[in-house]
Amino acid sequence: MAAVAMRCSRNVRLRPAFGAAFSPRCCASSTASAATATRAVAVSSVNPLPKQVKIVEVGPRDGLQNEKLTVPTEVKLQFIDMLSETGLPVIEATSFVSPKWIPQMADQAEVTQGIRKRPGVVYPVLAPNLKGFQAAVKAGADEVAIFSTVSELFAMKNANCSVEESLQRAEEVTRAAKAAGVRVRGYVSCVLGCPYEGHVSPDKVAQMAKHIYAMGCYEISLGDTIGVGTPGSMRAMLDAVSKEVPVDRLAVHCHDTYGQALANILVALQMGVSVVDSSVAGLGGCPYAPGASGNVATEDLVYMLHGLGIHTGVDLQKVMDAGAFICRFLNRRTSSKVAQASCRL
Repeated sequence: MAAVAMRCSRNVRLRPAFGAAFSPRCCASSTASAATATRAVAVSSVNPLPKQVKIVEVGPRDGLQNEKLTVPTEVKLQFIDMLSETGLPVIEATSFVSPKWIPQMADQAEVTQGIRKRPGVVYPVLAPNLKGFQAAVKAGADEVAIFSTVSELFAMKNANCSVEESLQRAEEVTRAAKAAGVRVRGYVSCVLGCPYEGHVSPDKVAQMAKHIYAMGCYEISLGDTIGVGTPGSMRAMLDAVSKEVPVDRLAVHCHDTYGQALANILVALQMGVSVVDSSVAGLGGCPYAPGASGNVATEDLVYMLHGLGIHTGVDLQKVMDAGAFICRFLNRRTSSKVAQASCRL
């Protein structure tokens, strides 16, 4: 596995994504007319794509927390430093959770203090409760993330508390953050399905997002934690949530368990969302969501966005270099299709 990752080269030249769409010539004029009408309906039913998308890189936190191998602090710092050179505007660095539950994040303070922060790049950390927030601020964090879920069973598995208790913890963090001048981002988990409860109502997600937004979170990331969503369920969920929270305050966080992540993200872009979470090399999953595979790969997301003519400010080759670096250490193959296609397999 390591050898495969090491053969990626900075000299690789990616084939450009296809630009203009094309359709085969139709012999029958009636078929051509029908196709034209279908395209007209499809185009009129979606909004123009955003000119720019902000990518939130979650690999160092959401990615590494699910790896069985604990990554040494110095390797994490080198990984984050490489990501800082890619043009990514936001890199979620670590999580201030109990090492008892997630030992991969035990060096949270050392990581937060050891990052060579690049001007213009934000390095938020997860702080699920007041104790975690206080430790994060002490370590120098200037932005934190809180989370909740719409699933009672997932809340018990993930945070050992009820949904109501998770919201109380989140509110304590947002109150303390406001007093300290620290920005807060909010996560809502299991927005398109729960590993324990199954189907999740879009209206239930909308009310949870509204609640967290009202606490003072500047942005709400909607997470398909187990990757069961489809473009149809993504559209229904976003339609409900955008009635309660301004769409320019929403982000999507898609796992690729069923191979639907990029399709779901495209729907979100069509509906006005312009912030997307992703993880280099497709790292990640969820320790408390059985069967959930990794996040959508940052490499694949950037390739798609650039192919759509959407500006990201991200250097794709440098992202692939960072992915190859961490995959070599983890002795695993990248989950990015773009990285796989750009290597000599």
